[in-house]
Amino acid sequence: MLIKAIDGLNEVIGRIVSVVAVIFAAIIIFDVVMRYVFNDPTRWAFDVTKQLYGFYFVMLGGYALRHQAHVRVDLVTEKLGLRVRRWVEVAGYLIFFFPFAWIFMTRSWDFGMRSWAQGETTYGSVQLPVYPLKLAMAVAAGLLFLQGISEVMKLVLGREVPHHDS
Repeated sequence: MLIKAIDGLNEVIGRIVSVVAVIFAAIIIFDVVMRYVFNDPTRWAFDVTKQLYGFYFVMLGGYALRHQAHVRVDLVTEKLGLRVRRWVEVAGYLIFFFPFAWIFMTRSWDFGMRSWAQGETTYGSVQLPVYPLKLAMAVAAGLLFLQGISEVMKLVLGREVPHHDS
């Protein structure tokens, strides 16, 4: 039940956030047309697309982990048996993944809250608030952390075979 809920959450978030790619692509096309066809470039498009791309990139970490899309280096584990490979994967999550995700989440939260408290904005011609993107980093880290829990549970319960490319 917990595995299904976490996987479902990251699936829904991933599908919703993927729409952001269409939005920032449309803004870029709009800006190019305004610049080269009408000789009237926008002042805001670069800053907005930069913020949207950052949001898009960071928010898809949990979705990517759910679909095993992160880069792996399985030089050692590919030679191991399935059972040993599962426990090596679990150990990797416990030793490396969870501490990283926790630090990423807590530091990003502090980073975003400081930005909000300062009223931080971009330095471009249009001054957009920065804190939404910085707080999105903390949310993304939380989603990544949750997906890590799901992946470990799958490994322990034998529902997921550790992937490796041959």
